[in-house]
Amino acid sequence: MNDELTQIDIDQMKKEIEERRKKIPELREEIRRTREYGDLSENDEYRSAKREYNKNNSRIRYLESMINTAVIITTDSKEDEVGLFDTVKIYYPEDDEEATVRIVTTLRNDVTTDNISKESPFGKALLGAKVGQTVTVQVNEKFSYPVRVLEITKGEDDPDLPISSF
Repeated sequence: MNDELTQIDIDQMKKEIEERRKKIPELREEIRRTREYGDLSENDEYRSAKREYNKNNSRIRYLESMINTAVIITTDSKEDEVGLFDTVKIYYPEDDEEATVRIVTTLRNDVTTDNISKESPFGKALLGAKVGQTVTVQVNEKFSYPVRVLEITKGEDDPDLPISSF
């Protein structure tokens, strides 16, 4: 499976990889320093330093894998349809509530800031929808709900929008 990412996603991942590689000597030194504390079976500082080193390297490998398998996409969409990086004002008829969300790539998904992945059931339902249209968000085989598109504000890929650290 290939992840669909924008060039800015790729650039941000490369930047993070570069920053993490710069940390490797410092992390190695911390492992060496804490190893000198004695018995490794009871050395929490050493285990913590190893864990941090491994976590850093694991993140580098993950990002490199994402880059190597990515399919670069554009953010072009029709003016009257919901597209990638657009902000969408929606209405939940069942709850009589409104909300505003932004459709983003999976790498920038953050529901706490209303950045919704285009790969999520919610994002998939909204992509391509037009103002006034009611779409069905199919959560699973047994549960779905309607959402009406009230307003679309066209957006573009934002380099300041951080990638998720998962």
